[in-house]
Amino acid sequence: MRLDTIIKNSGCVLISGDGKTEISAICCDSRKVTPGSLFVAVKGFASDGHRYIASAISKGAAAIVYEDSKTTENQVNESGNKNIVLIKAESARYALAIIAANFYDNPSRKLTLVGITGTNGKTTTVTLLYRMFTAMGYSCGLLSTIANYVGSKGTEAVNTTSDPLTINSLLSEMVDAGCAYCFMEVSSIGVEQERIAGLEFKVGIFSNLTHDHLDYHKTFAEYLRCKKLFFDNLSPEAYAITNIDDRNGMVMMQNTKAKVVTYSCRKIADHTCRIIEQSFEGMLLRIDDRDSWSCLIGIHNAYNLLAIYTTAITLGADPQEALVALSSLRPALGRLENIRGPKDISVIIDYAHTPDALENVLKTLREIAPEHELICLFGCGGDRDRTKRPEMAAIAQKFADRIIVTSDNSRTEKTADIMADIKEGLDISGRARSLFIEDREEAIRTAIMIAGQGATILLAGKGHETYQIIGTEKKHFDEREIVTEIFEAI
Repeated sequence: MRLDTIIKNSGCVLISGDGKTEISAICCDSRKVTPGSLFVAVKGFASDGHRYIASAISKGAAAIVYEDSKTTENQVNESGNKNIVLIKAESARYALAIIAANFYDNPSRKLTLVGITGTNGKTTTVTLLYRMFTAMGYSCGLLSTIANYVGSKGTEAVNTTSDPLTINSLLSEMVDAGCAYCFMEVSSIGVEQERIAGLEFKVGIFSNLTHDHLDYHKTFAEYLRCKKLFFDNLSPEAYAITNIDDRNGMVMMQNTKAKVVTYSCRKIADHTCRIIEQSFEGMLLRIDDRDSWSCLIGIHNAYNLLAIYTTAITLGADPQEALVALSSLRPALGRLENIRGPKDISVIIDYAHTPDALENVLKTLREIAPEHELICLFGCGGDRDRTKRPEMAAIAQKFADRIIVTSDNSRTEKTADIMADIKEGLDISGRARSLFIEDREEAIRTAIMIAGQGATILLAGKGHETYQIIGTEKKHFDEREIVTEIFEAI
C-alpha cells in the first residue's frame, strides 16, 4: 500500500522522501521490522521508540514516523541511511492508530463494532454478547481480557485493549471471515493511549465506575475523564447505552453525539430488570415485564444481563428471541465459577480484584447462603494501585466470617509488604478472624481444611488467570486444578 494512503488523516506531515513509497508492513516494535516496513516511533512508559530508529532502518524499514526531531535526526545519522522517508507526527500514538486502520482498510466500518467500558463487568458482558449473537445465528468476533475470537477461532489475549495494529489486524480477519459483529472491551488506559482512535463503534456501553487503575491515572477524576472520552467520540449514528443506576451513568453521556439508551435495575429507564429469586443454581429475572431464567447469579450479573439485552434490542433483535438466547448463556471463565466438594463446600472462583467487585460478590454469596460460613481468600496485585488494598480488607471483614490474606500477582513487590498494606484495613476483630499465608496454594488448602459443613469459600482475584507472577517469573497456577486435587485427596 502506498505511504500517502496509509498516513491519510493521521496528523502526519511528510518531511522527506516520496509519498508514493510502497509499504509492506506497519511496526512499532523495531524487533519486528522487515524490509519495506513503516516504523512508528512511539514514546512508551518503559522505553522510547525513537531510540530504536537506527535499528529499524538497519532491518530495512522504508519509512519512519516520529515526534522527536532531534533524536530522530541523531538516529538517522547513526544509521548512515540518508534516503529513508521521514514523516513527522504531532502524536505518534494517534498516528499509529489511524495508520493501522488505514493499512487494514478500516475494517471497523465493515462490521458492527460494539465496545463496553467501565470498571467491572466488561469481560462478562462482551463474552456473553459474543455467545448470544452466535447462538442467534450470526458470525461474530470478540476482543476481551481473556481471549480474542474470529468466528470460532480463538487466541489468548494479552491486554484488555490491545495495541492498534493487533486490533485492526483482528478486525480485518473478522471481516474476511464474514463476521457481522465484534464485541470489544475498551479500557480507560486503552482510551488514554489512543489505541481505539480511528475505530468506528456502532454501540458504546457504560457499565459502572468504581475504584481502579489509580496507579496509572493518579486521580479518580482523570480515570472518569478517560472513560468519558470513549462516549465523547462516538458518532451521531452510534448508540450510547448507559447504566443510570451508577452515579456517573449520565455524566458519561454529557457530551456524546450518539443516541442515548438507558438501563436500570432501580429506576425508570428504557430497559429495566429486577431479581425475583436466586440461588447458587441461578436467578429468575423480570426484564421489561418478561420473566427470564439465568444460571448466573448476583445483582452485578443482573446488570450485565440487562446491558446485554439492551444492546441486543438496540441492534434490532426480537425481544422474545433475545430473552431465549439470554437464558442459555453460561458465565464467562473465572466469573463466579462454583466447584462443589465434600461436606457440601462450595468454592467460588471469581476475578474480583477491585473493592466494588469484591463487595458485589461477597454480598451475593451472603444473600444466597446467609446461614452458612463464608470464607474470603484474596490478595492484591503488586506494582499496582496500593490505595485499594485496605479498602478490600475492610470489605472482606464486613461480609466474611473468616479471611485469608495471601498472594495474587505480587510481581516485583514483596508479598509480605502487600499483605501488610491489606492488614491496615482490618480492625481488631477483623484481624482476629484472619490468617496471613503468603503461598496461595497453601492458603487455598488451608481454607478448604478449616471450612465447616456447607461453607462457601470465595477465591477472589485470579478468576480466568492460569498463572501467577511472583518477581519476574510467570508460573502455571490454575485454581480449578488446585481445588479439584485437594477435594479428591480429602
